[in-house]
Amino acid sequence: MYLLGGRRVQIRDLLEAGLLKPGAKLRFRRQRVGTTHHAEITATGRVRLLPDGQEFPAPSRAAAVAAGMRAVDGWLAWTVVEIGRPLDVLRQELLDRAAASATTSQDERLDLRVHERLREARKRAEEHHPEEFSVRELLSLWGAKDRGDQISRIEADLANHGLVTSPSFRKVTLDATVRLIVSVADAPETPAEPSGAGSAAGEEGDADADPVGLTVGNLASALSGLKFVTPNASFDEALTKMLLNDFSQLAVLNGPRNLRGAVTWRSIAHARHANADATLSDAIEPDVVAVRYDKELIDVLPELQRTGFVFVRDQENVVAGIVTTTDVVQAYGEMAMPFFQIGELDRSLRKVIARNLGLDQVAALCGHPVRSFTQLSMGDYQRVLDDPATWSTFGWPLDRPAFIERLNEIRQIRNDVMHFKPDPPPPDTIDKLRKINSLLRHYGDLS
Repeated sequence: MYLLGGRRVQIRDLLEAGLLKPGAKLRFRRQRVGTTHHAEITATGRVRLLPDGQEFPAPSRAAAVAAGMRAVDGWLAWTVVEIGRPLDVLRQELLDRAAASATTSQDERLDLRVHERLREARKRAEEHHPEEFSVRELLSLWGAKDRGDQISRIEADLANHGLVTSPSFRKVTLDATVRLIVSVADAPETPAEPSGAGSAAGEEGDADADPVGLTVGNLASALSGLKFVTPNASFDEALTKMLLNDFSQLAVLNGPRNLRGAVTWRSIAHARHANADATLSDAIEPDVVAVRYDKELIDVLPELQRTGFVFVRDQENVVAGIVTTTDVVQAYGEMAMPFFQIGELDRSLRKVIARNLGLDQVAALCGHPVRSFTQLSMGDYQRVLDDPATWSTFGWPLDRPAFIERLNEIRQIRNDVMHFKPDPPPPDTIDKLRKINSLLRHYGDLS
């Protein structure tokens, strides 16, 4: 029953359930190019390509290699010859069996609710009426507030129902709108970029998994819309839009996908200095870059350093936003600030404890050997300070339970931060860290 939530369905699950037999023949027809690929299921639940004998643990990877493509949803691509239906049909039957056997436990009620919700979303997607959510609303189906510990489970549940989000929910902001659509390999003969759950990316045995770094789309400005002018606009129109919006540059578009360049304060000044009768077209800088929203941000930094901005294309290749060096500084600042504050707290607590206690005392309170104060974790600090006798030695006019409660909150914040989530911390995170650091500076005698 764990297949309702937690991991992706695998071929061996179908074998164990009796839905598929070892030696079952698979067929992958590519109508557009007029080729057909063949494979069979091994006794260990692998897909063996025929006739060359290569084996893969995941059907998507097998289909991608057979077709020479970057990403294919093998569950939709491979047809089980015996029944004339895709592997996905057997996967859905397995999930339905699990749902029918679900108990009334809290976890399985959640699993069942998600299963039923995604079944409905799959039906609507197949009818070409996909549901739309903000990423935040999508995560709430699993009771999640950010893309943290549950992201693997969410991706697994989406993949098991043959669904992906467009754009990829990993690679945009929490408030961006995404659609739940049938996997990118609904038309398997079309080469596709990996876009999260449902493609070959991320499946067991796949070496070409999705990148996990911060993407351009994780910045709020990347897909938030774009102010622009057309190539035949006037200087007055361009200047007014730049002044009204406090922009240093403006896109020049000839249609939503046709980026002709950009005008900047510098290019306008150069054009008018060279020719008093210049038009806006004389100020267009054609050498500008537009990147996909799912490109890793670190790969864009050299271009940002060179020009100060890049335009961003969405999943449909529309020029949908702009990212500037200011946006990047803000994003990395939001990520870095908790590290700095947690680092200060760690040093302060270690210094306070080292001044007042010996290593033997600390080890006894922690319940494990301690050879150096630098080995102490946030949980160790909490255990040491929660001891009433130890607390009294500090002479602080503070309530120990309240302090420990806040320290426990900080411990969870620290765990979240150290997992490098793509989402900014909650608004009160930095405030809590600053206040506890300020309190320790005041009472801890850290000079």
